[in-house]
Amino acid sequence: MCSMTDTAATTADRDLVLTRVIDATPDKLYRAWTEPELLKRWFAPLPYTTASAAMDVRPGGASRIVMTAPDGQEIPCPGVYLEVVPNRRLVSTDAYTSAWEPSAKPFMTLILTFDDLGDGRTRYTALARHWTVADRETHEQMGFHQGWGLCTDQLAALVKQL
Repeated sequence: MCSMTDTAATTADRDLVLTRVIDATPDKLYRAWTEPELLKRWFAPLPYTTASAAMDVRPGGASRIVMTAPDGQEIPCPGVYLEVVPNRRLVSTDAYTSAWEPSAKPFMTLILTFDDLGDGRTRYTALARHWTVADRETHEQMGFHQGWGLCTDQLAALVKQL
């Protein structure tokens, strides 16, 4: 029999978290994450770019984002939304590519929260929950903290313009 406390106790070593207070309301951050044309303007850490973004923002809906490296290499980022709470929370995973089709190699589940601080600012949290400790370590070595930090700076700059 599975124990919920056992599961909860073992996930922390697989998590990477970025939290920032951003000078924007939750609805602006949510829009930047769910409107393809806005997402393409900030999602990839420069000098990478976001070549395309297609999103069916609903539980079970697919997300297909493609980043482009400076050398022209395309980096697909497919996923499926698990939970959508407008202006508050988005949960997606790369464990599926579309319509509950399993991916070849699941890597993480992303849990985004937009907590309204009531003064035009939002506590923005991106929690990357990895399938294994090795996946988390790989993500750290890929530059999670620097890359996601840069993307969050780009996100914050964009939402100031909305």
